[in-house]
Amino acid sequence: MPEALSSFRVLELGSTIAAPFCGRLLADFGAEVIKVEDVAGDTLRTVGDSFEGKSLYAASLFRSKSTVAIDLRTEEGRDLIRRLAAECDVLIENFRPGQMEKWGLGYETINAINPRLVMLRISGFGQTGPYAQRPGYGVIGEAVSGLRYINGDPDRPPGRMATALTDYITGLYGAYGVLAALHHRNLTGKGQCIDAALYECAFSFMEPYAQNFDKLGTVVERVGSRMPGATPNNLYATGDNRHILIAAFADSVFRRLCDVMEQPALAEDARFKTAAARNENADEIDGIVAEWAAGLPLTDLEEKLDAAQVPATRIFNMADIFADAHYKARDMLVPVPDDDLGAVTMAAPVPHLSESPGRARHAGHRVGQDTRTVLRDVGGLSANAIESLIEAGIVRAENDS
Repeated sequence: MPEALSSFRVLELGSTIAAPFCGRLLADFGAEVIKVEDVAGDTLRTVGDSFEGKSLYAASLFRSKSTVAIDLRTEEGRDLIRRLAAECDVLIENFRPGQMEKWGLGYETINAINPRLVMLRISGFGQTGPYAQRPGYGVIGEAVSGLRYINGDPDRPPGRMATALTDYITGLYGAYGVLAALHHRNLTGKGQCIDAALYECAFSFMEPYAQNFDKLGTVVERVGSRMPGATPNNLYATGDNRHILIAAFADSVFRRLCDVMEQPALAEDARFKTAAARNENADEIDGIVAEWAAGLPLTDLEEKLDAAQVPATRIFNMADIFADAHYKARDMLVPVPDDDLGAVTMAAPVPHLSESPGRARHAGHRVGQDTRTVLRDVGGLSANAIESLIEAGIVRAENDS
């Protein structure tokens, strides 16, 4: 079966995380993605851990893509981008607003070359507005969006996720926007420009709280591991110094939890009988559940709660994930071929499509590994022209496949 996006060619000019993640999502489902990076290599190659000199982060985010190294500071390099854009369906970039225009690669220029092309522009604060020229990594967008404010314990400064959350959110919205724009193009024949701001994409995850401030003046605060308005739904210490998450806020589930705790009378107690009552007495019921959980080891708690159909789980770390039978049964950890390392285990493409599932064809290539191939097959350049560009330092074609 053809892959879902195999008819589309994507030119990815973005660096670091948000834009490459968007490109990777499209590549996972079959799009031909040409990643253009600086001749010195994408900054992402210096982020995180390496194995035998190869970036493991780049191995994942650049997977299933062709990698081309072009110096965009040169007019010759920018001319190559125009040549490639003429043959592509999508262009992804995440430079500061105005930079593409300075290079003669703005949407109006690209649209004149290829009116059917969809351009995704990812930036910290969007292409317009008073903050547009501010530098904005994902963590900055997270702070401005309000997401950082609500993350962590109430008696401590806002915490951060140990992953580039806002970049991933924006890359996901970017891919969604690209597919919507491609569908619109199929109806009208016209491409369009997509403006995806890191802070706005992150702010969309604050959806439960905007209307609360508007109508009630409520500013949501950090609550730690407890979920406000849904009790009990918290993290509890176990008898063997581990932690278990129990989510038993629905009335029927709470009754099952009370049975597991061998305290069925709690379900009829006026303080806890309804969801509203439990929310009013959250500290008290949390204390009762915590005392019970502290008397049993984690595995016993998991078995008892699972048998009673009470949603509960340990907090998985990566070692737990690699050892887990469900992850294995769902093929969520896949070995991906790598030219240098043999194979690298990565997270599988999601979601699962029944007729045209995604796949990771290969790990991220080396800097400029596919330069000659792409400039020849897509850009239409002769071998002599490509070698001249290499000699001039305008492109890099190191260790071509």
